[in-house]
Amino acid sequence: MATGTGTEAAQEATETRVAALVERARAAQRIADGYDQARTDELVAAAGWAIIEPARNRALAELAVADTGIGNVADKVRKNHRKTLGLLRDLQGAKSVGVIAEDTARGLVEIARPVGVVCAVTPSTNPAATPANKIINALKGRNAVIVAPSPKGWATAKRLLEHVHAEFDRIGAPRDLVQVLPAPVDKASTLALMRQCDLVVATGSQANVRAAYASGTPAFGVGAGNVAAIVDESVDDDAALDAAAERITRSKTFDNATSCSSENSLVLVDAVFDRVVAALVRRGAVRLDASQRAQLQALMWPEGKLSSAVIGQSAATVAERAGFADIAAKKPTMLLVAADAAAIGEADPFSGEKLCPVLALYRAADFDEAAQIVRRLYAHQGAGHSVGLHSQRPDRALALGLTLPVARVIVNQAHCIATGGSFDNGLPFSLSMGCGTWGRNNFSDNMNYRHYLNITRVSVPIAERVPSEDEIFGTFFAKFGRGS
Repeated sequence: MATGTGTEAAQEATETRVAALVERARAAQRIADGYDQARTDELVAAAGWAIIEPARNRALAELAVADTGIGNVADKVRKNHRKTLGLLRDLQGAKSVGVIAEDTARGLVEIARPVGVVCAVTPSTNPAATPANKIINALKGRNAVIVAPSPKGWATAKRLLEHVHAEFDRIGAPRDLVQVLPAPVDKASTLALMRQCDLVVATGSQANVRAAYASGTPAFGVGAGNVAAIVDESVDDDAALDAAAERITRSKTFDNATSCSSENSLVLVDAVFDRVVAALVRRGAVRLDASQRAQLQALMWPEGKLSSAVIGQSAATVAERAGFADIAAKKPTMLLVAADAAAIGEADPFSGEKLCPVLALYRAADFDEAAQIVRRLYAHQGAGHSVGLHSQRPDRALALGLTLPVARVIVNQAHCIATGGSFDNGLPFSLSMGCGTWGRNNFSDNMNYRHYLNITRVSVPIAERVPSEDEIFGTFFAKFGRGS
């Protein structure tokens, strides 16, 4: 009984601590609720400069790698800069205060309203870029936001918020608009925040996403990653083939493949299989034999669960830890393992997400078989996220979009850089990609500022228009008759 009482007391103390944060956030949000668009955009710019300023960006990247042991500093610097700059570009000129749209023909006016206090659950893989993205989007809607970081990412999130607060002090904005759960962050405090806030935006583990959906608070969560990319037989000239290999290498090696958008499998049509693999090898990839594959599997999934020993590590580090000293000495860009489509699923862990520069290779007789292999991969893991396609046939992309359970088809691009928005594509810049009902999510967009808004619609009378039965049923009756 004493143990139970102690547990209940601890839970009550946690709820009380979180309630105090939320109340401060609500007080600050009431102030922001009175801001006009110009003042709101000052908040956005202040939060953006907090991470983009070069010295702070590098310090945050260094702290993130030091604390989490995941990824590499140079790529985190690039990610912090590009993803934030791209988001700020998307938000520039976007209306998020007051009247944001008018449709006189339909008699409708749309008014943007805040959602309130946002709980931003963020992962250890992006302990600066993801919180910054969510903070900026939340502020664009005049919301307050409380970050619930992973324990490993707490110090980085805390440092980021210190920079945000310094910028808020410069412009005279309330610091409590942006807060972070105090250390030590644990499941209890994160769950308490989920329950007490007005909107949960969860990125990271599927356990966190499920908890967000079960919290009783409206929530956006993302699906699991396990991206596959197809290279078809139309990529047959040297220039196209080399371009595909370069994009795949750049994507798979970025930040040591920590992104949910990094390729985990390559499905190569037989006609170009050997040439694509050779092009990857020329870019530093090393192809493992069957014995080495088994040895690597033992390292990566020692008890059936992906080991932290490989997550976000370089290919050289993974090779060294697997006992491949000769391969590690070559400083490989990635490790390639052969995979059998017949074994996709629990029987072959290489058919799932790997979160490190290890890439499974599948051989397909033709494009149709390649698409079926991807479908089987996503039936195992990663449904709803996205698929990569390297092809010189535009119709192939449309075919995948019409048939595969994916929210995005990324064509002839470095997948992990393109999926979350890039300066050379039209997707919104985001670090949270919805996977639709395929991925057990309630949205399939790249999450953006509009997800952080309530929209009120004013409706005024317009001229009545009542259709005739023939307008509605004419085609149906002509084909099937009126029936009984």
